[in-house]
Amino acid sequence: MGPKRTATANHVGRDVSASIPAEADGVFGLDTGLGDRLGLELAQIWPRAVVHLGVRSNDAHTLYAVAIARSLLAAYPEADAGVVLPAIMLHDTGWSAVPPGEVLEAIAPGGGRPDLVLLHEKEGARLAEGILAAAGVPDERAARIVEIIDGHDSRREALSIEDAIVKDADKTWRLTPHGLDTVMDWFGLDRGQALRLCASRVTGHLFTDAARSLARGLAAVESANLWPERAALELP
Repeated sequence: MGPKRTATANHVGRDVSASIPAEADGVFGLDTGLGDRLGLELAQIWPRAVVHLGVRSNDAHTLYAVAIARSLLAAYPEADAGVVLPAIMLHDTGWSAVPPGEVLEAIAPGGGRPDLVLLHEKEGARLAEGILAAAGVPDERAARIVEIIDGHDSRREALSIEDAIVKDADKTWRLTPHGLDTVMDWFGLDRGQALRLCASRVTGHLFTDAARSLARGLAAVESANLWPERAALELP
């Protein structure tokens, strides 16, 4: 189930929509403000990427990670959006090459399969080369994108601010409502367990101050959702 999109009530009893701004800071479409070239590239990349993202909710994960990367780019204007956004859009395509029954073993608590993590990075880099070429991304920039994808999980250091943003956007997703919902069902956890697991794997492993602040904020909101005082309110 996706997020709530329409109201189930109107308690104020009148239409206030005329007072809602058409635009607001921090609210954006996929290609808002990116320029015609990058917007066109992403429009070419996404349909070629999504066919490889049907594993482990990677399709929705990718879109949320793109949105997080957009927010981090606002904090680091020196970063090249033309590298960051195609890289985050393509970073997990390689999981399509891992046997479905083994995908979660790659990242399961108390275990892990580093060989599968490396396989998805290598396959993702391979797929990205073809997709970027088909989308008309120039060779030099495509090479930077592919380099980020090939090591986005296994590499312990960031190669550049662009690599740091991709890594941070990927990890920070885990603390979003969709991330926690997904992790709960991956491993049969309750929400508190999922929150503790994700927080332990995210906040101390981020590269940018902006991502650390975002991660702490997301974890704080989810913490409040778990308080018995919150549950006692019987509100949505």
